[in-house]
Amino acid sequence: MKISHPAFAGTLESSDLQVRIEPNVNGGIDLSLDSPVEQQFGKKIRQVVLATLSNMKVANAKIIIEDKGALDCVIKARVQAAVLRACAEQDIDWSVMS
Repeated sequence: MKISHPAFAGTLESSDLQVRIEPNVNGGIDLSLDSPVEQQFGKKIRQVVLATLSNMKVANAKIIIEDKGALDCVIKARVQAAVLRACAEQDIDWSVMS
């Protein structure tokens, strides 16, 4: 999926996270993470975000995550929502969402 414009999903409430995504003019994935549990779970959070982007075939994006203790399933859902809001595609392959 091609990211065509900025979008976001999620909140800054406890046990949630906010995902902001926009096109990366330099190419590739540029991931920024801010989390109070980054030392303990930062690696896992990044893993979930990058796997979700890969499954959705997102190759060029700048993504900013502000985590407030979200579970993996919430992270995945928020990243998916932000990507879908930011892409110009109307014909979405829903099989990659699982």
